[in-house]
Amino acid sequence: MAKLVYTYDELMADHPYAKRQEDAGYLLHGGFDADGNYLSPRTLHRWPAVKAWGEALQAKGWPLIDATVELLKHDNFPNVDQQRLLLQNGYGEALWNSLTVTGIVEARGRALCEFTAPDFQDIIVEDISETATGHLGKGLLYAHGADEGGDPDHPEYGAHDAMWFAARDLLFGKGKYPEDIEPDNISRPEQGRLMPQIPEGYEQIIALLMNVLMIEVRAEAFFSFCQKIMRDPAVFQDRREAAEHAAEMVERIRTDEAIHVGYLQTVISEMRSFTFKTVDGGTIAGKDLIDPVWDGMVVWHSETQHQKSREMTYAHLKDNLLQREDGAKLLEQFNALDSRKQAAA
Repeated sequence: MAKLVYTYDELMADHPYAKRQEDAGYLLHGGFDADGNYLSPRTLHRWPAVKAWGEALQAKGWPLIDATVELLKHDNFPNVDQQRLLLQNGYGEALWNSLTVTGIVEARGRALCEFTAPDFQDIIVEDISETATGHLGKGLLYAHGADEGGDPDHPEYGAHDAMWFAARDLLFGKGKYPEDIEPDNISRPEQGRLMPQIPEGYEQIIALLMNVLMIEVRAEAFFSFCQKIMRDPAVFQDRREAAEHAAEMVERIRTDEAIHVGYLQTVISEMRSFTFKTVDGGTIAGKDLIDPVWDGMVVWHSETQHQKSREMTYAHLKDNLLQREDGAKLLEQFNALDSRKQAAA
């Protein structure tokens, strides 16, 4: 029978590395085995645990929720063709900004290391000791935060924030463009109480987990976009080796992030299967509590937030391009490559 109960130390344990990860002047988390294969940090037991919890849930007849890029309705903006056009015409700032903002947002994820999750056993009827939900405060949230913004206990190792900056520097060279960028807010705005049946503190953490899961789903689409651009022989022609190296750096981040999708997908799926105690002394089926809020979160990230981000990105891009002598023509070519317009046609 698969092991379903883990200690904090087990969930934080690393593989034995033959070599630590160090790239583009950054000392980074994770490392490599003797054959040169990349090993994500803190996954010696964390991955087996997440897989075991997911399998246990499915054995009870509860499927894992969809947490793939199929939830997203639109591709990246700018899309690959538009980004290639910009780069071929000497405008790399859009991609530089995207990579920089991603690194800044990743750094903020470190806050999960200092987040104290409430004990969900207090409001769940079933025993959760052998579930991912029961381990949120026993290392899962801390490990996630450490992956994103660095482990406070080991500040010498950079995490995903530094890895995105390393990929950016490999592509363009360090300091190519200004770095003083303020990211947009990617969280869903306050909606009022969405789960008034349970105490507000528990609702807040459930909403946080759903929001972070959708951010991770959107990140998967961004990984694919970045790697297509970085590996495109039509761009970065004078830095092809460095660009290929940058794509490999993104692949390592992608490998690290897979477990975030895995455990969050499992937790939300588990919560659908539980029976929650309500504030009025009754109970409610988890799927009746979770599903409407999850559906709304998916719509927010796949439609509402995408459109908002698209409009802001386009406005900034348009302003910058029109300051160039050839900007109007380049903007026209850029618009002609719009995926939505092509689909409509």
